[in-house]
Amino acid sequence: MAQYVRDIMTAAPVTVGPHTSVAQVARIMRDRDLGAVLVTDDGRLRGLVTDRDLVVRPLAEGVDPEETTVARACSEELVTVRPDDTLDLAVAMREHAVRRVPVVEDEHAVGVLSLGDVALERDPESALGDISVARPNA
Repeated sequence: MAQYVRDIMTAAPVTVGPHTSVAQVARIMRDRDLGAVLVTDDGRLRGLVTDRDLVVRPLAEGVDPEETTVARACSEELVTVRPDDTLDLAVAMREHAVRRVPVVEDEHAVGVLSLGDVALERDPESALGDISVARPNA
């Protein structure tokens, strides 16, 4: 039986506008325990920013995180999937070396699919499945 992206994606993803400060995005990630948020402009997906993106782009460049917008940090060339795509198709995300893929319907972000979601669904006993459900130490 085919499984679909919509069955395991994280629905209602957290989004920010492109003019949101890097510092505000970092606080959102901290407060909501997220590793990534989607960047949208007028409801349309513009990019994805991860906690790693914040570190290796604006913070490593020494810019002021309160004055720098997330548009400077986000990845804009995205691999996306649709909610009706099969998980077999979504597994192709590993070919693109990405860990999170926006789920898009009619150019609007409707979810996020992570490599951890797929691992947990396919093999909950795997190391990645274990890591995906573990709460971070704070």
